[in-house]
Amino acid sequence: MSFDLDEPVDTTIDDDLLVADQALFEVDGPVVAAPHHLSPSSASLFNQCPRRWRLRYVDRMVEPPGEEALVGTFAHRVLEVLLGEVPEHRTQERAKIIAREVWPETERHPDYRSLGLDAARARAFRWKGWLAVQGLWALEDPATVAVRATEQRVSATIGGVPFLGVVDRLEECHDGMVVTDYKSGRPPSTRFRDDKLAQVLLYAAAITETDGEAPVRARLVYLGNTIIEAHATPDRVGEAVGALRTTWDELTAAAAGDEFAPKPGPLCGWCPHAATCPEGMAEIQQRWDQGRLRADAPAAALVA
Repeated sequence: MSFDLDEPVDTTIDDDLLVADQALFEVDGPVVAAPHHLSPSSASLFNQCPRRWRLRYVDRMVEPPGEEALVGTFAHRVLEVLLGEVPEHRTQERAKIIAREVWPETERHPDYRSLGLDAARARAFRWKGWLAVQGLWALEDPATVAVRATEQRVSATIGGVPFLGVVDRLEECHDGMVVTDYKSGRPPSTRFRDDKLAQVLLYAAAITETDGEAPVRARLVYLGNTIIEAHATPDRVGEAVGALRTTWDELTAAAAGDEFAPKPGPLCGWCPHAATCPEGMAEIQQRWDQGRLRADAPAAALVA
């Protein structure tokens, strides 16, 4: 199992984790200190491209979150509140009320306001968010979920790595505790399922470390699409932790020498820094010329 990806990384925003990740590095003149911790998203980004990692976490260059990321964040918030209700109140009708109640939080958020949506696009945004929320019922009845916690922040040292994450949902099932994470995007292809499951397996490792109770399963709920899960066996969890350790070692070595080399590949098409990265632009141009650049890649506008 590795964290290397050829599909766009999940970009759902968790404000608490985002604030923590923004303080990931300390810079003292020309010296870049070792990171304070790793989160699943920061580990994935380093494996995707060390240069982009440096731009985000060391140089702290702003990256627009994108409309899809904010849609996912809105859906997460609605489901967090819904699962905090007593089981008999976890209905679609109640979810609609919650969506209306929490919408002002999204509407006031600077990232949402930066999208500059007109009235028609704002309505489309709200509709996308509601479809993501409604998609939960296509997969499970939330009234039957035995919730233990939602949006639980976990901080632990696993495999010698300081790890930080936010677990969408912990629940009690017939076979024990289960870690669940919501996704509003499309499910990964079979090739990338293990990479995606690594995130929730790391949550399982962190919860075992902090609570002394090992989750039995780790689940990714792709709202309105499918559920992908794995048994959180010692071997599966150990594999995910080992990959995290490899990333940590590579990252701390990069920080020690301040050598964050670019890693050109398919995801250059989604990098907000592509226009200022010669290696990235060369990759994008080559893929465009060969007809291998996905049509929905934002960077297509740079070479079209």
